[in-house]
Amino acid sequence: MTYHHAMPKTKVAITLDAALLDRLDALVGARRFKNRSQAIESAVSEKLERYGRTRLAQECAKLDPTEERKMAEAGLAEDAASWPEY
Repeated sequence: MTYHHAMPKTKVAITLDAALLDRLDALVGARRFKNRSQAIESAVSEKLERYGRTRLAQECAKLDPTEERKMAEAGLAEDAASWPEY
């Protein structure tokens, strides 16, 4: 788990389903988190990181592998001409 203690904090009010809050409180009670705020911050952070990875995968899926290979090979051919001989 990654916590960002150095960053400034902003207080917000949220509404949660009672059963979800019970589960959250159980984690706090089991000392998995210091308090509700830390647990919620961790959950939001993980979700945003996962979303970022999913978004990257979605954008990469839009690429045409054949076209990408052509561009890579063209770039390598150009670079190879300037490589020193071994």
